[in-house]
Amino acid sequence: MLVHPQIDPVAISLGPLSIHWYGLMYLLGFALFILLGRYRIKHYPHVTFTYEMLDDALFYGMLGVVLGGRLGHVLFYQFGYYLEHPLQTFAIWEGGMSFHGGFLGVFVAMMMLARKYNLSWLAVTDFVIPLIPPGLAAGRIGNFINGELWGRTTDAPWGMVFPYVDELPRHPSQLYQFALEGLLLFIIIWIYSSKPRPTGAVTGMFMIGYGVFRSIAEFFREPEDGFMGVLTLGVTMGQWLSIPMILAGIAVLLWSGRQTVIPQNHKKQTPKRQRK
Repeated sequence: MLVHPQIDPVAISLGPLSIHWYGLMYLLGFALFILLGRYRIKHYPHVTFTYEMLDDALFYGMLGVVLGGRLGHVLFYQFGYYLEHPLQTFAIWEGGMSFHGGFLGVFVAMMMLARKYNLSWLAVTDFVIPLIPPGLAAGRIGNFINGELWGRTTDAPWGMVFPYVDELPRHPSQLYQFALEGLLLFIIIWIYSSKPRPTGAVTGMFMIGYGVFRSIAEFFREPEDGFMGVLTLGVTMGQWLSIPMILAGIAVLLWSGRQTVIPQNHKKQTPKRQRK
């Protein structure tokens, strides 16, 4: 049996300023987004994204993650509470983000980016998608450091006690999600996208992969108190939200199979300038 290390969630304290590990994990995810994006632009001939477009994708994506993630949490998990306390909707520093909401937010943000450069929306997401799983992995490490989103009780030898919860061994579900939604999904999508694919194929594959891996992880993750946990037929909210994601991914993948293989982010017009 293991015991959670109970790491201080504050990484650095500078007087009244506190920098949390979870915030640093977000910054790490954004940094990996830029580094991996630049690698793809430089080394993959079929990728026609520019450095300028990559920088814009990060900016638009950050807005989509934060706004969509928060809105998704409010609507999907605690709508009644925020209906009674509307001002708490803006208290992002207190926690409460939804991946599925953030994913939808990023999709909307990429629509705006595609419109700015007069590009195909799915071609833009095909480039961005492989850069996302490392950020998900970093976020799950942040969850583990904070000791949140712990798992259900287990008698497995790697069961972990979270002392601030109880003395029962539990699945370290944050690490399961780190391995599935972060590392394994990254490997699959990175390899799959390393060769030219029809428009939308990479996006569809990601939606299916994340939906399946998240659904698996939900079997080991303890539903949070005060949130919408196990619902109809014993399916959790995370699984219910993943079902349409998987179905949409299948539909996109089938649609992409009828498209001609073209470079990702195929441009109708060339951007006016490109950063060196």
